Amino acid sequence: MMLLEVNDIHTFYGMSHILFGVSLHVNKGECVFLMGRNGAGKTTTLRSIMGLTQARSGSIKFKGNDITKLPSFKIARTGIGFVPDDRRIFSELTTKENLEIAIRESDASSKWTLERISSLFPVLSERQNQDGITLSGGEQQMLTIARTLMGNPKLLLLDEPTEGLAPLVVKAVVDQLEVLKEEGVTMLIAEHSMLAFSLIGDRGYLMEKGQIGWEGTAEQLDKDEAAKIKYMGVTA
Repeated sequence: MMLLEVNDIHTFYGMSHILFGVSLHVNKGECVFLMGRNGAGKTTTLRSIMGLTQARSGSIKFKGNDITKLPSFKIARTGIGFVPDDRRIFSELTTKENLEIAIRESDASSKWTLERISSLFPVLSERQNQDGITLSGGEQQMLTIARTLMGNPKLLLLDEPTEGLAPLVVKAVVDQLEVLKEEGVTMLIAEHSMLAFSLIGDRGYLMEKGQIGWEGTAEQLDKDEAAKIKYMGVTA
């Protein structure tokens, strides 16, 4: 079942044309990666889906309904959760308060609760009474993901979840995303890490200059040296 369908969107920042006919889809239960160098258009694609920077043309459908021109708060209510790259936690609230403020009822039979979050992110349970500003970068990233899950989204958009994290912390975050995948959470992840893609990605799209130029699996990308050089700037 196709959960998200993005068709030929063009997005601008003012007069600057950023996305040029981007099309992609995410099926229910999939973990799909959107990859490319910095400035390729990954973040703008997620922002367009979330309504934070509305596409000027093209269409975005979620669960078969057109959400292209909806404001972001209404898009969130349809069941899309967004994990931004700058985390945006409430620094003066405790870890537990950051989670509680995001609770939203859902018709899902298996809801994300504080107990389930504590099981997935035990460090957040240990830090539940600490102010958000005192958490490490990796802990803040976990808190941002956990806070978004508290809204019980049907689709999770994650913008560079491993950016700026130490290698060991990256592995911990990827491990937790793998658990979410096993739980059946549908994800679209903007990333630069080919390792994360190879570990948990079902499919991936590679972007350059606001356009998608390649689609395939991690196994296919591993064998495609030309694509890795052109879109990722790496050969291994």
